[in-house]
Amino acid sequence: MKRLTGTNEAISKILYQEQLELSQQNLDVEETVRAIIEDVKNRGDEALREYSATFDKIELTDFEVKQELIEQAFAEVDKDVLTALENAKSNIESYHRQQLETGFEDQPSSGVLRGQIIRPIERVGVYVPGGTAAYPSSVLMNVIPAKIAGVKEIIMITPPQEHFVPAILVAAKLAGVDKIYQIGGAQGVAALAYGTQTIPKVDKVTGPGNIFVATAKKQVYGIVGIDMIAGPSEIGVIADSTANPAYVAADLLSQAEHDVRARAILVTDSEELADAVEAEIEAQLKRLPREAIARPSIENNGRIIIAANTADMFDLMNKVAPEHLEIAMENAYDYLDQVENAGSVFLGHYTSEPIGDYYAGANHILPTTATSRFSSALGVHDFVKRIQYTQYSKAAVNSAEKDITTLAYAEGLQAHARAIEVRNDQN
Repeated sequence: MKRLTGTNEAISKILYQEQLELSQQNLDVEETVRAIIEDVKNRGDEALREYSATFDKIELTDFEVKQELIEQAFAEVDKDVLTALENAKSNIESYHRQQLETGFEDQPSSGVLRGQIIRPIERVGVYVPGGTAAYPSSVLMNVIPAKIAGVKEIIMITPPQEHFVPAILVAAKLAGVDKIYQIGGAQGVAALAYGTQTIPKVDKVTGPGNIFVATAKKQVYGIVGIDMIAGPSEIGVIADSTANPAYVAADLLSQAEHDVRARAILVTDSEELADAVEAEIEAQLKRLPREAIARPSIENNGRIIIAANTADMFDLMNKVAPEHLEIAMENAYDYLDQVENAGSVFLGHYTSEPIGDYYAGANHILPTTATSRFSSALGVHDFVKRIQYTQYSKAAVNSAEKDITTLAYAEGLQAHARAIEVRNDQN
């Protein structure tokens, strides 16, 4: 891991620039994705079949994953995996139920009624990746908040495979997915956004994916809603001399194994800990089955910063605004109020980041690339709309007329003013 030195301001600028470079979308990818989206928009299922044959090497006659395959997945799934998924589902549900919003209504003055109602999005599309790893946990994290919000129909898409990982289909059924289609990549996102002869158009697309999926979500935004444009996985660890270097190293590697572009950052006020963590990382890498992914991630993107004190550690990490933040310190909870920017926070020496990935209940679909400065983890709030309403009586309009028309004329919008005045002209 590379060590960075300098002021917090200088280091944060370096880290932010590195972040941008890692998440930078290639212009060739942009053009490729744009062409795929347009093709799917125009040719629908025919284009999807051709892309499946080209990219996935599978000839599809039917996109929908039938009930028989789902039942087969339940028969094949490891019983311990099924139990773990059921327990994780329970935790995710109990956490996200607390995010449910209620509307409000008030009467600030005579004849005036104002309020807000909450309505679920009607149909949501969830993208579930294939590729180097299977993510049944992401199925639960995307679908369960949508179900709690009251979304009427949830469509899941995932790249076609000769034999699906049983846990993916099991998780979809447990979480409450209505239909599953085997289509992936930018073409899958396009199908959800525009609809095809087989795949229904949705109102919002959520879920992680590779650079082609992320670029497609970016390009269809406005036609549909999206959760976020996710960059490479990130973990930041704030650790003092009480931290166990083996724990810290293992946690940094837990994100490094996702992707060669993943980032792991340790900020500590203990040079002795920094040295020990480096040694542990090397020892653990040699035993890691995904070393070929984790090693370049750590060597190219891993960073260690030695800070002068606790305040500097938090100041720097707030500037980094990491996706995942671990506070590996004694009495970690006492430092929570110093966290300004992070997607999800893990407190203490025993709360490893994978607890959040799989089990605790808080969502693991998180803002990356410093976007936790202004955005949040996926939640129930992402699957609802807030609709405002207002009612004024005639007397209330008369009372407010001068203020409203004064502002309308000040903006040069005479028709706005006239729409108020006409109601008094009718006396």
